[in-house]
Amino acid sequence: MARLPYLEEKDLTPENKDLLKRNINLAKLLAHSPGAARSFGQLGSWIRFKSTLDPRLRELAILNVGWLTKTEYEYSHHIKIGKEFGLTDRDIEAVRDGTDGKATGLDELSQLVLRASREMTEDQAISQKTFDALGAQLSNEHILDLSLVIAFYNAVIRMLKTLEIDVEPEYQPYLDQFPLP
Repeated sequence: MARLPYLEEKDLTPENKDLLKRNINLAKLLAHSPGAARSFGQLGSWIRFKSTLDPRLRELAILNVGWLTKTEYEYSHHIKIGKEFGLTDRDIEAVRDGTDGKATGLDELSQLVLRASREMTEDQAISQKTFDALGAQLSNEHILDLSLVIAFYNAVIRMLKTLEIDVEPEYQPYLDQFPLP
């Protein structure tokens, strides 16, 4: 159960009701601080809709952060979002398999993205070897965007876990299909 109450539209001033345009628990908690919610939302929207990093690669990285940190909320939401941006069931299974050191069947760049995500999540930085390998396949802009995506979602999971934000019932089937360890 969340450590703060979930806010509903009736709890917000008229100028802040738009903070709940996405009826999810994360938004309902962020609404306690409207300015923070707006800033958080701006960066999240840029990542999702304006970054030129391939959306499939972005979602692999985000999903991997959720998997590595065992954050049910992040993981379940980004299974759904990832599928909307082209992730397949096999891609989702590859996140697990890659972490377990098993063959993933993913192309080299996708494997590098998962490795970069794993390194930033577990070691706080992408290793020089992985960074150089990414540089051989991605532009500087895309390397920066990927690094920002991984860093942002590592921050998000810390907030999700600290506030103990609950997974909404409609996201539970994603956890049932692709359970965390």
